[in-house]
Amino acid sequence: MGAKMDKRDRSALFRARLAEAMADKGMSRAALARAAGVDRSTLSQLLAPGTRLPNAQLAADCAQALGISADWLLGLTGRPEPIADLLATSLTVAEAPRALIDETIFGWHREAAGYKIRHVPATLPDMLKTRAMVEWEYRPQLGRTAEQALGAFEDRLQWMRSARSDYEIALPLHELAAFAAGTGYYEGLPRAVRIEQIDRLIQLTDQLYPSLRLYLFDAKRVFSAPVTIFGPLLAVVYLGRHYLAFRDSARVESISQHFDWLVKEAAFSARDVPGHLARLRDSIGA
Repeated sequence: MGAKMDKRDRSALFRARLAEAMADKGMSRAALARAAGVDRSTLSQLLAPGTRLPNAQLAADCAQALGISADWLLGLTGRPEPIADLLATSLTVAEAPRALIDETIFGWHREAAGYKIRHVPATLPDMLKTRAMVEWEYRPQLGRTAEQALGAFEDRLQWMRSARSDYEIALPLHELAAFAAGTGYYEGLPRAVRIEQIDRLIQLTDQLYPSLRLYLFDAKRVFSAPVTIFGPLLAVVYLGRHYLAFRDSARVESISQHFDWLVKEAAFSARDVPGHLARLRDSIGA
């Protein structure tokens, strides 16, 4: 908890912030007095040095007239936006089409270019998939537009790999086990496609380390919903039909700490993953 502010300091801060907000909005004392429903003399007193803090009603009326937060005027928060505006911008819901890296996801990657991107995928990570794997997984949804979509997907992957973003990916062990065995979600996936895909994972986790780090966690011990953290800017939770996108720093930091927990508790660290993948490759080839 922060140190308690002296009343005189809070009064001075109120006057400074009120004057700042009036200047930002281009609002004169007379205009603010009319909008707040007070006499101009009352407003002039508020801005005079040494004046006490106003009552809560007057502070709220001034804040509402200026379109700012009363808490900010009173020095209780560092953000001038009203709480409703903060909530509207800090949490958005976007559609999540059952497709490849869609325009929304790609836009978030471009926005975060150069930052570390941390990711818990819903299946295998899209950016590490072979074309054969992508076709098996997505072609039923793409229909006659499959070739065009696959081409756009590969172009976007190429851009992402050249964007100078480090990637940390955390994946549950059971996802890879089901993939290797061709069970669950991966039932019906041809053995040849599984072998090619696991070879691709082995190759990339070796070649791209340390800019690409893959961690494997035991979902019996730790768990995560699909989530992506785009540097300090944005954290996105995948629900299936929609993305929940958080932009306020506190929630981005909280979700980042969740990812750090997955890494800390990982059954296989990034250096150990290629060996585990090789053993899975042997089980497929057996």
